[in-house]
Amino acid sequence: MAPRQRSLATGSTAPSPEDADVLRLVQENLRLLSELRSRYRSASRGGPNGRQIHSPADIADLLAPEMEMLPQEQMRVILMDRRNRVLDAVMVYQGSVSTAVIRMAELFRDAVIANAPAVALVHNHPSGDPEPSPEDVQMTRDASQAAKLLSIDLLDHVVIGQGRFVSLKERGVV
Repeated sequence: MAPRQRSLATGSTAPSPEDADVLRLVQENLRLLSELRSRYRSASRGGPNGRQIHSPADIADLLAPEMEMLPQEQMRVILMDRRNRVLDAVMVYQGSVSTAVIRMAELFRDAVIANAPAVALVHNHPSGDPEPSPEDVQMTRDASQAAKLLSIDLLDHVVIGQGRFVSLKERGVV
């Protein structure tokens, strides 16, 4: 026999009609918010969604304006469809001035949830120098292996500096 859920409002084991109504309302609101977010972030409104990525410069053009002056490192993942059109660009980590500890499961979580067949990784160096550290290179190699296991194409890992960027794909790491 399966365990029964407790009601939110009454604490009883059967959900009340009010609880069911509240849950339906919450689900509908979440759906509407998701739709509004997608519309706001569409390419026609200047957002990232729908833009097509052809090169590391496209990746840098998309996120450098937001990321090059950040005071801490951030790791973002650009989720893409099979034609390299941006589905979303999500922040996965925010670290300190010089580091961001990355866990592969969290790095690819949004891609798996969105069923995105391709991703690009992007992070910034607050120092302004986009030269990848040995840790950046190792993390990229680990991410490349994880992506293969998940059947997700890792298209690139771009490091953003002030006015410059480095593509780890162009360096042969991806």
